[in-house]
Amino acid sequence: MFAITLQAQTVAPAAGASLGGAQSLLENPIVVMIPLFAIFYLMIIRPQQKRMKEHQALVAGLKRGDTVVLNSGVIGKVVRVEDKEAQIEIAPQVTVKVVKSMVTEVRTRTDVAANDAKA
Repeated sequence: MFAITLQAQTVAPAAGASLGGAQSLLENPIVVMIPLFAIFYLMIIRPQQKRMKEHQALVAGLKRGDTVVLNSGVIGKVVRVEDKEAQIEIAPQVTVKVVKSMVTEVRTRTDVAANDAKA
């Protein structure tokens, strides 16, 4: 029964009848792929790039005294900021060195310049 349906759909149109313009456009795979790629870009790639830029700005703006949340969920206070690493105080007199890209959120910001002596 399925094979009969397929044969019926592949029958050529009668002489004088022509396929519609829309159907002939949909047969071209490039015409179908362009809108799919545009939707894919707008819904997946563009928002991800925006989030990456925001995260890079967040990491670049880390300063001593900021309260941060790490990727693992640990909350601490920034003690020292280096090029690619930061020292985070997670408890009194307990500091850990972490990669700055693991900071996911800055809860409170301070206006102290990075690595200044404590006042």
